[in-house]
Amino acid sequence: MEIWINPACSKCRGAVKLLDAEGANYTVRRYLDDVPSPEEIRAVLDRLGLEPWDITRTQEAAAKELGLKDWPRDAEARERWVTALAEHPGLIQRPIITADDGTAVVGRTEEAVRDALARK
Repeated sequence: MEIWINPACSKCRGAVKLLDAEGANYTVRRYLDDVPSPEEIRAVLDRLGLEPWDITRTQEAAAKELGLKDWPRDAEARERWVTALAEHPGLIQRPIITADDGTAVVGRTEEAVRDALARK
């Protein structure tokens, strides 16, 4: 299990605290320092069953500068979104937990974190 976090994020700290309380075996990836490649972002999206715009923090300053709100959300624009996330990792929703069964969840709630823990 791996968790992508920003240590300054309260949701990330809460997810790590819950993983620790449950004795989970996991690896922390500080994705702002260890930026995911486009390939890694595509792989996580596949595991999540989501599209890049589904995990984009559209209220961030970088999103506004890029005009993401006006970008198309379709198959033709998918790579453009993936590239934006790789070039601006702060736009990636957090925390993302890759579960042991090959799936992933966006662990913003206790329920989502527990869901990841239950996936074997």
